[in-house]
Amino acid sequence: MHYFIYPESDTTLYSASGSMNTGLDEILEIRKDVDDSGVKTKVSRILMKFDLAYISSSIVRGLITNPKYYLNLYDANPTDLSISQSLWAYPVSQSWDVGEGFRFDSPGTTEGASWNYRTSADTADWWLEASASLSGSVAQGGTFHTNVYGSQSFSYGSQDMRMDVTPIINKWLDGTYANEGFIIKRSGSLGNGAAEADAFISGSGEEGNKKKYGNFSFFSRQTNTIYPPKLEVEWFDTKWSTGSLSALDSDELDDLVFYMKNMRDSYKEKSKIKFRVSGRGRYPTKSYSNTSSAYLTSKYLPSGSVENIGGDGVYYSIIDDDTADVIVPFGTGSLVSCDSKGNYFNVWLDAFQAERFYKFEFKVVSGSGTSEETIQYFDDNFTFKVVR
Repeated sequence: MHYFIYPESDTTLYSASGSMNTGLDEILEIRKDVDDSGVKTKVSRILMKFDLAYISSSIVRGLITNPKYYLNLYDANPTDLSISQSLWAYPVSQSWDVGEGFRFDSPGTTEGASWNYRTSADTADWWLEASASLSGSVAQGGTFHTNVYGSQSFSYGSQDMRMDVTPIINKWLDGTYANEGFIIKRSGSLGNGAAEADAFISGSGEEGNKKKYGNFSFFSRQTNTIYPPKLEVEWFDTKWSTGSLSALDSDELDDLVFYMKNMRDSYKEKSKIKFRVSGRGRYPTKSYSNTSSAYLTSKYLPSGSVENIGGDGVYYSIIDDDTADVIVPFGTGSLVSCDSKGNYFNVWLDAFQAERFYKFEFKVVSGSGTSEETIQYFDDNFTFKVVR
């Protein structure tokens, strides 16, 4: 299963404008600007926070089990990116206000989080608290815990980000740290005290050295596009209980007719739907001992397991029908289940964008790990609309 939530707040912190707030900008940036002499370096970082209350309660209720979490940011025409570099996410260690400023406000808005301040100019500084000797010292660029993090490498230009942040979310959910959101940045430090004091390294890594790496741009929660940031929750929810059903044999799987049962053209947003799928051989074997049509006999498709993701099983993917963007990929959270009525899978539509069309694509794997392995894809206009 895949579930998505959108940020309640996000903003960019710019070292070039220490007290400027950009909480209403449509674009988030991780910049690195180095002057021609290589002496002056200016960078930016992203703050982003999600409300995890529903996720936490769903885990307690047993609706979500052993999830993984991915932070998704969508490419918004970055510039001059180098061939290879990485971005890192850490849990912010202090509270902050998103603010209502824009980068190009004149005069600049100083209410809300900025490079120098957590809430507003001259009101609440970022400050170090990791060691007694530096406790209370003013910091810049946000403060964060350094012993837990997520990261993603980028190669050969721009791309969307799907960063595994499971270790960070788990620390928030188990109460180790308060959820003050993510800070997303390049590795190392510019040399401004932004990291916790016991891990601060001045002028280091991709952020702090003198090399030009270019500027990442991502759409913010304020975007008018269909690409706001989102936190993706993925967990294995497959159940397998076939009852008296028989399995499709190898001949039937070799020439498989795959279809969905009773699929509607549209579904209300916030619905939780059980979709049914089925398969049969294209030319069922005739049997004169059975008076019912062989075409109506229900059999189950190959089963899979979390221990062998990518092996035998039926996987579904959900794709935006207009843009061809993959919303739900084939994988751990998209393995089809089975009960005594046949194969099925569940989808929570409350995080899908309303008034858009989506389509299913299916992958059927059988005989994996053998010379008889087959992988078949089915995309027969399994399209639906999420409506308000």
